[in-house]
Amino acid sequence: MEDIQVYLLKEKSKVLPKSPISVAIDYTLSNWKALLRYTEDGDLQIDNNGAERSLRAIMVGRRNWPFYGSDKGGRTGAVLSSLIASCKHLRIEPFAYLRDLFMRISTHPHHRLDELLPDRWLVAQRKVSSAYEET
Repeated sequence: MEDIQVYLLKEKSKVLPKSPISVAIDYTLSNWKALLRYTEDGDLQIDNNGAERSLRAIMVGRRNWPFYGSDKGGRTGAVLSSLIASCKHLRIEPFAYLRDLFMRISTHPHHRLDELLPDRWLVAQRKVSSAYEET
């Protein structure tokens, strides 16, 4: 990455200031710290393709869902879309997760609702499954 930065700085002096390549070099150098961030944390991706891919269905559906009916309906739709996207990311079958969630949420203690988030739900399901297999 240091070699790339040196190269960009060297090439910047060779191009016209308003040219497209100069604009691209300026953009890259002005975001250099953010560009390097993925090298500091192994959990970060080099790009945001996964996030963009998960939003594609929403962007396509936007033409098909022009109105939610109210602000509350829009917030509900956003929450459900986020839950389904999280399920898909974690390779959880969304229908199974939502069915279990809706069956349990009314009796689940309100101060422990975070236990029902998809990532924690998956861990709990795996524990139950492994305990069942041991018996």
